[in-house]
Amino acid sequence: MNYTRAALFIIGTELTRGVISDRNGRLLGSQLTQLGYRVERIILLPDDGSVADHLKECVNTCDVVLVTGGLGPTSDDRTRSIIADLAGVDLVRDSLAFEALYRRMGERIRGANEQQTMIPEGFEMIPNPNGTACGFRGFVRVEDRDVLVVALPGPPREMDRMFFDSVRPLLGELSGHDDFERSDYSTYLLAESKLEELCRSVAADGLEWGTRFQEQTISLYIAGGNQEKRTAMVERLRSLVGPLLIVDGDVQPVELLIGELKERGESIATAESISAGLVSKLLTDQSGSSAWYWGGVNAYANEAKVRLLGVKEETIAGFGAVSVQCAAEMAEGMLRQSSADWALSVTGIAGPSGGSEEKPVGTVCFGFASRTRSTQSVQVRLTAHSRDIIRRRAATVAFLLAARYMQGGRLLDTVKKWQYS
Repeated sequence: MNYTRAALFIIGTELTRGVISDRNGRLLGSQLTQLGYRVERIILLPDDGSVADHLKECVNTCDVVLVTGGLGPTSDDRTRSIIADLAGVDLVRDSLAFEALYRRMGERIRGANEQQTMIPEGFEMIPNPNGTACGFRGFVRVEDRDVLVVALPGPPREMDRMFFDSVRPLLGELSGHDDFERSDYSTYLLAESKLEELCRSVAADGLEWGTRFQEQTISLYIAGGNQEKRTAMVERLRSLVGPLLIVDGDVQPVELLIGELKERGESIATAESISAGLVSKLLTDQSGSSAWYWGGVNAYANEAKVRLLGVKEETIAGFGAVSVQCAAEMAEGMLRQSSADWALSVTGIAGPSGGSEEKPVGTVCFGFASRTRSTQSVQVRLTAHSRDIIRRRAATVAFLLAARYMQGGRLLDTVKKWQYS
């Protein structure tokens, strides 16, 4: 069977009432188009069960049907039962989904939440690493055709990961659609609008591109042409934005640092002021992180920097807590306090207050210390409209520069060449 025609159903009363805007339809429609599918309809529907009649109609004309939303624990979340009826099967408990949710909730799973572990019989469960509702995928027999039907949760933070991990690969394997040759990259610190502008300036004929926003990175794909043309385009991009800000593949910035540490069999310690423990949190999101992360200190007050990290009072008095001098002493102090091989520090102004003409909001200083190399520290000015985004970008810079420092790079030269605003 050839799979060429697709339909998308985006379910949510808040969407149809205009309370929130739809992101899922745009992303899924774009991804399916890139894979060579013809998206025949994108339908927004409330949580009232009306999707049932539309699904019955669509499976007669489409080869792929994707549904997002309606998988929650409340009585109006009917997607799973509607698809089971469409397939002519019962809902059954998926043991892996139940075990995963039980680990999260314990006995609180009993009751409404337990229905989130039910999927149509014969379908395959799609795990949800960012939420409680699993998804599922399977084929519905319509005359002599097997129509792929996929159900995913509505929240984009959950849906995105599940689609790219479990659904997109399957869509690429099905026959009949005209898949594009493409190359995937990860970009750091670049706004989507800036990245789009840069792509337009360096694109060659026959190439297309697209982006996907994630918390610490924006994914970029370049499609069409041949590998040589796609590589030439990304190299032109790299020449514009500077080193480290575009890498091959789907890579989170923290993975660059963890990869270096794992390869060396070494560990790092952290001293944070602006980032409120975000650097240490991201370093420890993976299991087994004690192998590469020694620990760290959150030192916001000047007194904490002095007492816990050994920063000199005269350094803070003369240069300020947000300075390359203070960042260097924070990193060196953290190295002394630990048995780690490396240490990094972050200190800066996240706003919205606290900035000055000399050191505006977004000024962040980074320090890096080692038992085998000279300490380096640099200042970076990050542009953003919120305290949270500045913190996240500061963590990204910390990971990029720490990996570069471990490789023996000159950090001042690196950041001078960056163009990311």
